[in-house]
Amino acid sequence: MRWLRLRALLLANLALFFGFLIGLAFVGHAQENSELTDHGQPAQSFGQYVSSASFGEAVFENWESEFLQMFMYILLTAYLVQKGSAESRPLDDPAPQDEDPRDHRDDPKAPWPVRHGSELILKLYENSLAIAFGVVFLLSLWLHAATGAAAYSEEQQQHGGAPAGIWAYLGTSQFWYESLQNWQSEFLAVAAIIGGSIYLRQRRSAQSKPVHAPHDETGGG
Repeated sequence: MRWLRLRALLLANLALFFGFLIGLAFVGHAQENSELTDHGQPAQSFGQYVSSASFGEAVFENWESEFLQMFMYILLTAYLVQKGSAESRPLDDPAPQDEDPRDHRDDPKAPWPVRHGSELILKLYENSLAIAFGVVFLLSLWLHAATGAAAYSEEQQQHGGAPAGIWAYLGTSQFWYESLQNWQSEFLAVAAIIGGSIYLRQRRSAQSKPVHAPHDETGGG
């Protein structure tokens, strides 16, 4: 079906996301109940678990790192280059993305902000991809902190300690340990695809140079 074919990349990734999220919920529920049983506490229902701070923390700390990665990747690839990488903008020649959208206000197929937007709207729109990922990163970070604080407080109270608010939790080593262990892996993965695409190829992939392209050719070719 043509409709599916034209949207297959997005739909496949969404299907994988929901599949893995559901898997995380089931195995997390089993793990949580195993720990509760070991401590002589009653088991949780599946509904209780997926609405708990423990599940929220597991989800949002990973979303936080993913959206940070994409936010930074968008900004870094806008201004920095890497000779020979398929992920880089051209070294010296202008890229199509550099064109001033104001020169395309009469293009009938241009997005509405280009054709009719004010200068402020157009300025926001030409940076909207980075802005969107930056906002979602900050939202994910806050949700990680909120759910993490709740889970941390429950654990503290079980051991006779005092609960912690969100701002207090942001100052704990546990919050930054959870964040930094994910952040470092995200940027290692980005560095690997940037460097790997210099010498390695994957035929048909938009993330690779053509198989026949020389190693020093920069960009997707």
